Amino acid sequence: MSVSALSSDFYELTMMQGYYRSKNNPTVVFDMFYRSNPYNGGYVVFAGLHDVLRRIELFTFSEGDIAYLRSLNRFDEDFLEYLADFHFTGRIDSVCEGTVVFPGEPLLRVEATMIEAQLIEGMILNTLNYQSLIATKASRAYRASKGGEIMEFGLRRAQGPDGAFSASRAAFIGGASATSNTLAGKVFDIPVAGTMAHSWVMLFETELESFRVFADIFPDNTILLIDTYDTLGSGIRNAIIVGKELKERGKSMGVRIDSGDLSYLSRKIRTLLDDAGLEDCKIYVSNDLTEEIIETLVRDEAPIDSWGIGTHLVTGGTQSSLNGVYKLAARQLDDHTYLPVMKISNTFEKATNPGKKQVWRFYDEEGIAVADLITLDDEHIENGNDILFYHPFSQADFFTMKKHRYAYAKKLLSCVMEGGKRLSKPKHISEIQQFAKESLATIHDSHKRIINPHIYKVSLSEQVKSLKTQLVIEGRQKMSDQ
Repeated sequence: MSVSALSSDFYELTMMQGYYRSKNNPTVVFDMFYRSNPYNGGYVVFAGLHDVLRRIELFTFSEGDIAYLRSLNRFDEDFLEYLADFHFTGRIDSVCEGTVVFPGEPLLRVEATMIEAQLIEGMILNTLNYQSLIATKASRAYRASKGGEIMEFGLRRAQGPDGAFSASRAAFIGGASATSNTLAGKVFDIPVAGTMAHSWVMLFETELESFRVFADIFPDNTILLIDTYDTLGSGIRNAIIVGKELKERGKSMGVRIDSGDLSYLSRKIRTLLDDAGLEDCKIYVSNDLTEEIIETLVRDEAPIDSWGIGTHLVTGGTQSSLNGVYKLAARQLDDHTYLPVMKISNTFEKATNPGKKQVWRFYDEEGIAVADLITLDDEHIENGNDILFYHPFSQADFFTMKKHRYAYAKKLLSCVMEGGKRLSKPKHISEIQQFAKESLATIHDSHKRIINPHIYKVSLSEQVKSLKTQLVIEGRQKMSDQ
């Protein structure tokens, strides 16, 4: 099995030929990070790492790929021969998949030759940006439901087959308990779920007949869609008839509402079910749900047991993408030391942080994260010391992390691939989901609010700040001399 290395932007290949012909192919360091939180929220759930590592291991140019590139008349034959034997041989450090992360901090660090690092840029960003966005959306919905049952129903609304497939994986990591995507259920071992469509009800002569036939075929998984004709009329009335028949057989059922005022309808239906002795009947809802709608319904104590989310979950809803980027941070010199480099932008917020870096997360005595610090990779944090935290953009702003404000700090980036081979077996997706929930639990509630969250502090160490300032000054001087 292989993954076509043509899954990259064309200019990656033209630059690669330039590096190859000019014999300018040093070992370099690239950082992947994102600039701002989606949904005006307070965090992102990092997802997609497994797929990135799997694809990098399988990244090759087939004979057909080489033939296609040759037909473009843009590439030299010796370069095409080089590509024919291409395999990634570098190192990758990353935060753990499922970690709650914040803007500006390196999430994945690539250390490889320039040609290798350049080629995988598009694939890395495509994978991590999309899956992290969807995992974050699912996490917000899960939190809004107060830990309720979230079902991902987005197959038919996702951006193509791979979008649906990746979305199911990412949504589960973020907190969904099941997917309607059968293929994703098989491949990722995600629980699958589904009820019935309105077409099922409409195919039978009567609504009651449709319910009875379904309950007879699936007595252990009966969820009846009751809004095809009249939710509070025939729908719930016929559902109660079937529910009582199932109860006599020692079975229970659920009902689903896919339209209307979900707060009003769920209350009425709960009362009718309870009055009929069907207290164990669950109420499922769908109908273009968002985390804001879920939060409102939960706050209003609407008696809803499960939430089916489709369009707004798998498409990202109001946020079309995560603005993750991949930037050069250092290049190796002949003596094998690294020369820090940075993008010096006219927009200060787009200036990058130079050097090979690490991210440290500081925790209080209760295990709650209080701040993150971006350091150079060889810096070491000694617990019990006062530490300066510098604002990533403002030249003058800083604060001192007093030793009594934190109990310990730990690194977020660790090596996950060496020599082009991943260092450990992939985790089961349920393990990643559990880790994501545990990571989210370490973040204070003020940073996780759906609306107007408090900004989590991500700062620069004194060494990174000094290096950045030095390179900005040197860069401005060079520009003025030209």
